[in-house]
Amino acid sequence: MRLDAFAPAKVNLFLHVGGPDAAGYHPISSLMLFADVGDRVSLQAADALSFEATGRFGGEIPLGDDNLVVRAANALRARLGGPLPPFRLILDKALPIAAGLGGGSSDAGAALRLLREALAPDLSDVDLEAVAGSLGADGAACLWGAPVMAEGRGERLSPAPALPELHAVLVNPLVPSPTGAVYRAYDAAVAPEGEAPPPLLDGLESVEEVCAWLAGFTRNDLQAPAVALEPRIGQVLELLADEPETLLARMSGSGATCFALCAGDIEAEGLAERLEQMRPDWWVRRCRLGGPFAG
Repeated sequence: MRLDAFAPAKVNLFLHVGGPDAAGYHPISSLMLFADVGDRVSLQAADALSFEATGRFGGEIPLGDDNLVVRAANALRARLGGPLPPFRLILDKALPIAAGLGGGSSDAGAALRLLREALAPDLSDVDLEAVAGSLGADGAACLWGAPVMAEGRGERLSPAPALPELHAVLVNPLVPSPTGAVYRAYDAAVAPEGEAPPPLLDGLESVEEVCAWLAGFTRNDLQAPAVALEPRIGQVLELLADEPETLLARMSGSGATCFALCAGDIEAEGLAERLEQMRPDWWVRRCRLGGPFAG
């Protein structure tokens, strides 16, 4: 038996962040789409439980209980109330680490879908979502890889409005941008309470309209503190903003990945090829944004 599932990259088109509550959690409002690039998770029958990572960035992730794939398997086992048959989980890690792309949460979501298919087919979607949500703020959103609006601590999800197909280029300067450090920098800055964005308007039929709405009414509140901590993120944003194909350049999540929205696939392809030539030391991927994608 071998099953595999796609774990798409998550992209925050905007991320509004409020001040911390009494428990230290930040309320957010974010529109999350998913890309047709990402990691892959495979499940194999085995003589003993095991987890391994392969791929370009596989050597950079922990393999113990701190890994979200391992935590997902343990959380599902606890939910089912008993031991699971032995299996091997293999993560093909194609996304950079600490990249603002929800990679760990998406990997965990793919693992949960595989484990349910193989070992617990009667487990309901609601129960699986509860397990995913227990793994972190992005857990529930990344389980299915479908466009969502996330609010509260990230656990209040609602379907995203209909949007045209978006073509983008993802760029990471291959420097980590740890979420905790970025939030601490955000808290230390003189930042107002994050305000909820205006209601998303149905009827944004063109990419240009989407970009104009995003530029005029939304932002990523973590972008400035992330750039202050890691100026190379700012260099990516400046370069993207100066390119003719870029309609909107912004950071995703807590960084370090930035994205450029383009008018179409041809423009995104041209921008990606030029960036790869200009900065071969960066991670650059052309993609479509939406979801869910089979991968």
